[in-house]
Amino acid sequence: MEIPLDLARTLAAVVDAGTFDAAARDLLITPSAVSQRVKQLEQRLGRVLLVRTKPVRPTDAGAAVVRLARQLALLEHDALAAFGAGDAASARPTSVPLAVNADSLGTWFLPALAALAERHRVVFELHRDDQDFTAALLESGTVMGAVTSQATPVSGCLVRPLGVMRYEAVATPAFVARWLPDGARPAALAAAPRVDFDRRDDLQAEYLRELGVDVEHPARHFVPASNDFATAVKLGLGWGLLPGFQSTYDLERGELVRLGGRPVDVPLHWQQWNLGSPLLDAIAEGITAEARTALA
Repeated sequence: MEIPLDLARTLAAVVDAGTFDAAARDLLITPSAVSQRVKQLEQRLGRVLLVRTKPVRPTDAGAAVVRLARQLALLEHDALAAFGAGDAASARPTSVPLAVNADSLGTWFLPALAALAERHRVVFELHRDDQDFTAALLESGTVMGAVTSQATPVSGCLVRPLGVMRYEAVATPAFVARWLPDGARPAALAAAPRVDFDRRDDLQAEYLRELGVDVEHPARHFVPASNDFATAVKLGLGWGLLPGFQSTYDLERGELVRLGGRPVDVPLHWQQWNLGSPLLDAIAEGITAEARTALA
């Protein structure tokens, strides 16, 4: 059984674009041709590869084919680049999907990508998720590399340490005066509103557990964007854990104060497909170098 490369690429284009019509525009063919290619591939493999929702999503079998298409595209780029034809032979830059946690994306991650884009004909498709969940995007084949808290390599992947992102509990002086006038005691923290990124964010809960506080109290704001999360804390909406990137300046100016307690350290790792790809290795080197400087 063989998987024709053109059909696999078409399937990946549909998954990336979300609809057959959008994929047709990207591939410069008709939607009917896109549909026929996907059906042909499904018939050849004897598997349903797409769930026809809006947006479409791959089945487990479809995800395996999409992963293959991404790997082949990356290896093709490397082969062309090896004899100096990479840019000239391709009408489009190579698309590299990566996963990253919100705080890294909002602080140190983008400068690394900007430097890489200057040296390589590449575009990045970023998937943002909590560092505890980005590794799942590697397993599904959605991304080629990920910033993750998982130190154990995902099957078929390589892993290298990036550093530690340290978070401290902070709030505005006015917030402390209103909600924590006698300090960050468990009873006061149980009543004081906090800011969480989303319902899967466990950082504030981890801090509270260390202090013996009930983490299920209802006074929670949800602000699912890194910079907006920091802004919410700085405006006094609630207390929260911020990395030094987002709090040092305000702490020095007295616009934020530390609540005390043990900082929460989150070790970060870089995981990528084990393909022996010069491009993917260059991306890993750039991201690792930036992280080790920023997270030192």
